Amino acid sequence: MSKKKYRYVRIGFVMIVAVLFMTTGAGFYRDLSADSEETYKSLKTFSDVLEIIEEGYVDEVDTKKLIEKAIEGMVHSLDPHSALLPPEAFEDLKIDTKGKFGGVGIVISMPKGILTVISPIENTPAYKAGVKSGDIIIKVDGVSTKDMMIWEAVKKMRGTKGTEVLITIVRQGVPDPIDFKIVRDIIPIESIKYIELKPGYGYIRITNFQNNTASDLKKALKEISSSGSSLKGLILDLRDNPGGLLDQAVSVSDQFLDEGIIVSIKGRHKKHTKVYSARPDDTPQDYPITVLISGGSASASEIVAGALQDHKRAIIIGTTSFGKGSVQSVETLRDGYGLKYTIARYYTPSGRSIQAKGIEPDIVIERRIADKNDDNSIHDNRFLKEKDLKNHLEIESDVQNKEDLESGDDTDKINKQIEKTSYRYGILNKDALQTDNQVMQALDILTGYTILRSH
Repeated sequence: MSKKKYRYVRIGFVMIVAVLFMTTGAGFYRDLSADSEETYKSLKTFSDVLEIIEEGYVDEVDTKKLIEKAIEGMVHSLDPHSALLPPEAFEDLKIDTKGKFGGVGIVISMPKGILTVISPIENTPAYKAGVKSGDIIIKVDGVSTKDMMIWEAVKKMRGTKGTEVLITIVRQGVPDPIDFKIVRDIIPIESIKYIELKPGYGYIRITNFQNNTASDLKKALKEISSSGSSLKGLILDLRDNPGGLLDQAVSVSDQFLDEGIIVSIKGRHKKHTKVYSARPDDTPQDYPITVLISGGSASASEIVAGALQDHKRAIIIGTTSFGKGSVQSVETLRDGYGLKYTIARYYTPSGRSIQAKGIEPDIVIERRIADKNDDNSIHDNRFLKEKDLKNHLEIESDVQNKEDLESGDDTDKINKQIEKTSYRYGILNKDALQTDNQVMQALDILTGYTILRSH
């Protein structure tokens, strides 16, 4: 049987479930082959067990579901980032890297199992209709969201441009549920947001790495530089960035480096081993850079931070990153299924593997956001790290060869999670950034460097 295969490499970890999601692939058919006597015997045992269950189990079974669960278990036993993707999940993953989808335009999450609006995306149908951060979605087209999986809710709210969806929400302080009849539109997924904090000092936030991230970064840098004063310093915010596409992490790093290795990947096969290097840019970027990272910064964002750190191109500020030092490939299977599996480990320019270790910042600063009631209010969650995940890849030598919501006042904690996530993915606001201690200290470092260099 001929095999048509299309593969691309992905290194992201967390899917931002919004009416957003993550990664891709297409066109692949693979025959199950027994290439050894031992493998054949094991497959025969599997077949025998399946036949016995089909014939004698107390209740009638769905054979297709049994086989799917068996494959899921097999793949997930490899490592926490390998997975069989059912058609619905696979389709959602493909959407994010395209940079747009048909839907209503809201970022959603499920703290304590409650389908909650984290933030409406600016200028989208939901935003214009009046949906607000903190709204709890109780129905979609009249169907209760109780016990609904988040991907099911996403699927119900997505759809063709021009079609309608009815969302019923409960809002704090409003006695009765509110219905919003929203006409879907094409929703752009912005991975780059930027603002000038003060003349000559730019702030760029990268929320994930999708197909257009590098090109959008170039536009943002050009826009900041043309705002009236030359760029004296840049804050690159990679906090809570779950990763994305490998080629985009390389291209982003390349915009700030003129030579040397950006990242190298090493797999079991030669085709999965490659070194990515920087190329000279027509427009030298010689201004100082500070990079913000957190425990939620994973994979692609760790590649960028590691490359700039090893080349001493930027000062890394914040807390130790997630520690996902592996590379995944996504391939399309029959009937709309996808297979995501790990093909390689990656290494920073100096040969470091950050697998289950993370990028350690040059300057450790815990994140705090000033609060009118508590100047020391901490809004930085303790993140689950790669080393905490079951079946994670083992740590190799340095040389190349949600926190769940705690018990207590659930409403208060859910509101804090909404506040933190909305701050992260919502509209950039200069006043809000000025309450962020990590951003302000990064800005102080940049301005101090400029003063010293001028003397």
